Amino acid sequence: MIEVLSFDLDGTLVDTGGEICAAVNATLADFGIEPRADAEIEALIGAGAHELMRRLVARIDALRRLDQAEVFSSFERHYAAHAGRVAQPYPGCSMALTRLREAGICLACVTNKEERHARRVLEATALAPHFALLVGGDTLPFKKPDARVLQHVISTLGGVPSRAAHVGDSRTDLEAARNAGVADWAVPWGYNAGEPIAQEHPTRLFASFASIVDAAVAQGESHVRCAAHH
Repeated sequence: MIEVLSFDLDGTLVDTGGEICAAVNATLADFGIEPRADAEIEALIGAGAHELMRRLVARIDALRRLDQAEVFSSFERHYAAHAGRVAQPYPGCSMALTRLREAGICLACVTNKEERHARRVLEATALAPHFALLVGGDTLPFKKPDARVLQHVISTLGGVPSRAAHVGDSRTDLEAARNAGVADWAVPWGYNAGEPIAQEHPTRLFASFASIVDAAVAQGESHVRCAAHH
């Protein structure tokens, strides 16, 4: 049985594309720049809000010519205002997390989104109580896909890699799991820079949250008692 199960946030647990796009385009409007298509912005999701903006700056000449500190300050203000506002858990998410916790599995949310924004999203969507641990992109000196991120999760929660899995929607998540020696599980409904996650050949690709629960609890009871709490 899986004893420690970690989930990515954006595109895995929660659809946050709408509010991220809104914050980006509000920032562009501050500087008189035309809005970008949601699909273009969503293709940049996965490495945290600030990295998303850095990638966008690299694409837009008008942004590169501006004071970058002002650009990022504007984005931070807009994103802080939008985070959690319209985010919605994907279908079956909350029920699945409840079932996993009831089965005794320790749950962590591991995202490259800055921790304060991630916490706001989890609280706004009522998912926060499910997680014993939240690791954001700025919680540690390193972030996914660095092996030490999930190693930190496992050691903090008292598990072992052979009984742990990480669920995500992107190549970054799969690499993080593989680097840490845990099962690399994926869902197909996220972002992954606009490419099908199946192309990355995850060990397991789940069509629903219910099937994740079935796989995680398939082999008996957990003997881990969570060593941390959200």
